[in-house]
Amino acid sequence: MAFLTKSTTLRKDYKITDEEFKLLRDFIYNQTGIYIADNRKYLLETRLRNRLKERGLSSFSEYYYFLKYDPDRRKELEKLYSVITTNETSFFRNPPQLKVFQEIILPEIIERQKISKRLRIWSAGCSTGEEPYTISIILHEVLKQQIKNWNIKITANDISNDVLMAAKRGIYGEYSLRTTPESIKTKYFEKISEGRYKIKKEIQKLVDFKQINLVDGLQIKQIDKSHVVFCRNVIIYFDDAAKKKVINYIYDNLEEGGYLFLGHSESLHNLSRAFVPKYYPGSIVYKKGDRKWRK
Repeated sequence: MAFLTKSTTLRKDYKITDEEFKLLRDFIYNQTGIYIADNRKYLLETRLRNRLKERGLSSFSEYYYFLKYDPDRRKELEKLYSVITTNETSFFRNPPQLKVFQEIILPEIIERQKISKRLRIWSAGCSTGEEPYTISIILHEVLKQQIKNWNIKITANDISNDVLMAAKRGIYGEYSLRTTPESIKTKYFEKISEGRYKIKKEIQKLVDFKQINLVDGLQIKQIDKSHVVFCRNVIIYFDDAAKKKVINYIYDNLEEGGYLFLGHSESLHNLSRAFVPKYYPGSIVYKKGDRKWRK
């Protein structure tokens, strides 16, 4: 099959057919584990329309074959990952959950690790960095001056290189800081212009950003064993098969007695019995349990 080049006859409407939708839906699922239901056909069409225009392709079929066979497909896959994922986030999102992390879970792990002073936290699906930087700020607030004596690493991963590049820059607008206490903003951010703030270096240096596909078990095995995993508002986009796969990878990554935080609309119900749910006001946290219950 010849590799596609820019088409000479561009379709102006860019309507996706049922067959094209199924081709692209299955391709995206096989690549990422993200399942796009039939009732979201229009959403896929809307989000990919600009990619067709950018590439000069006349149909979604051409785009599918471009993704499959073109020598330049790797760069386009990066763009695809960016447009099909939702990166709606903010600093200090879901305060009740973070309160449980800061006041209950983190002190327990710090006590457990007080001899080795080694702490590993994984932010899976970190988007533009607000979550891992929030975790770093909380660690600074809890450990204070003692943090310099600790070996801490926050691994932050996302499938999109575009959002990871933004995360590494560490520059944010007022909207990203809308749920951030004013005292935290003053202490850990530098105002660089009107409405724009840069996270301070001491917060950045604890975070290691890297592109990872959560359904790729070989990539997950390269991540340090974690004491806590944040995988919030990520598995909601997967079907049950992909969810179970990712949860099993997280289970294997966690240290014994480690904890998993999911998004407030997500749960492990019917996915895994390998975690023990811990109930707190406004929050559920999952603790790694006995492997014999693993599903």
